[in-house]
Amino acid sequence: MKRVVWTSGALADYEAILDFVTERDGIEHAERLHRKLHPAVGRLATHPERCRVVPELRAVGVVTYRELIVKPYRVPFRVRGDDVLVLAVLDARRDLEETLFARLTQR
Repeated sequence: MKRVVWTSGALADYEAILDFVTERDGIEHAERLHRKLHPAVGRLATHPERCRVVPELRAVGVVTYRELIVKPYRVPFRVRGDDVLVLAVLDARRDLEETLFARLTQR
């Protein structure tokens, strides 16, 4: 079993999403999202290789980054030794190519 490690950027994304959902839809919706998303990320500890390689990066030959899909969110991560590094939590309804390249190729 691997250890799931949230980067500071991923935590900031996650908190911003929960804050936005709270403001837009109320605390109940934000709590429901948390109960859905947080355990899904935690399950990366057992079989992170089951998740797909980030398609935008695969297209340019970068296959070290994978992503968990918890609709409508994408959670890109990288396995490094015994750690699964959660790199971001992104809204998949937006154009993500530029964001993914900027964030994932810098790590």
